[in-house]
Amino acid sequence: MPKVPTKTKKPTPIATPIATPVSNSKALPNPKPNKVAFTFLKPGAKCVGVAGSFNDWKPEKSPLKPLGNDRWFGDLALSPGRHEYLFVVDGQWLPDPSAKETVPNPFGGRNSVVSV
Repeated sequence: MPKVPTKTKKPTPIATPIATPVSNSKALPNPKPNKVAFTFLKPGAKCVGVAGSFNDWKPEKSPLKPLGNDRWFGDLALSPGRHEYLFVVDGQWLPDPSAKETVPNPFGGRNSVVSV
């Protein structure tokens, strides 16, 4: 009587995977921050900072430096994306007059927007 073929036994799978799949968001490194220059002109200003979504709305974290002739300047490293901000000049919160985009804020004013 001829032998009936039997099923071949499948190899035993490896108990621990060799590589664990990772989602793309975790596999990619954090995006590099980009330097963004903020400038502001205000005659008579004594203290100017920038507050926004990138620094928890704390102007003391991002003070601008006086350049003379009533001009203020600061370079900030911002991650890619859209960021809302305002200048804080001697305690007064002001939108950036040179911003290309603004959005309403919950206080009845407008926030400036910078896209990186």
